[in-house]
Amino acid sequence: MIRTEHVVKRFGGITAVDDVSLSIEKGSITGLVGPNGAGKTTFFNLIAGRFPPSSGKIFLDGEDVTGLAPHDLFGKGLLRTFQIAHEFTHLTVRENLMAVPPDQAGETLWKAWFLPGEVRRQEKEVSARADEVIEFLNLTHIADELAGNLSGGQKKLLELGRTMMVDAKVVLLDEVGAGVNRTLLNEIGDAIVRLNKERGYTFFVIEHDMDLIARLCDPVIVMAEGRLLASGTVEEIKSNETVIEAYLGAGRDRAAERAQA
Repeated sequence: MIRTEHVVKRFGGITAVDDVSLSIEKGSITGLVGPNGAGKTTFFNLIAGRFPPSSGKIFLDGEDVTGLAPHDLFGKGLLRTFQIAHEFTHLTVRENLMAVPPDQAGETLWKAWFLPGEVRRQEKEVSARADEVIEFLNLTHIADELAGNLSGGQKKLLELGRTMMVDAKVVLLDEVGAGVNRTLLNEIGDAIVRLNKERGYTFFVIEHDMDLIARLCDPVIVMAEGRLLASGTVEEIKSNETVIEAYLGAGRDRAAERAQA
């Protein structure tokens, strides 16, 4: 589904991602973990097209998509969510969902004037799909609430719902559990599992909550200092001495920096 070959990203003299080659298999929920500063978010940004790699290749379904812009990747079925949800605060939950599908007839002035029947037909289809997403994610009770009034966890569910409004092949989830209470986190986890099993979504997940990683992800990939450190099941990762040293070493380094400050 996603394959990277010797991907490197440099910012001036700093190498944030250093020769990372990996594969995300179709139909998997793959986790990406590592200490702060490991290069996880930068690597996500490279795959999502936020900026191009300094060198290396990125493939989606066998096609070289290296350096493609996010909107081009969106058209190919690759979507990305953010640690801080990006909703339209002054639109309702339903309206947020209906705004996602591209190339809607009502967005073109001449079609709105001369093809009103086509506009109404498409709006009806989009509205029906939004209602389906709302029911799937148990958002019926807040469907007509302004998105700006939602809790952090509800906004994460809405963002997940927005990926369902198009034919997503793979979804990059960035810290989906950040700032979310345990009850809503369980709902989000349930939704991810259902989307994976019932609709064939492939997920690539950055997450610090190891309980959520353990529940959702197999395999789990570990990065440290910009490099690929290890890959395996959660249990294999937890018992990997190199991974343990990377986490503890990072913690010791930060403690030493604080002591010297």
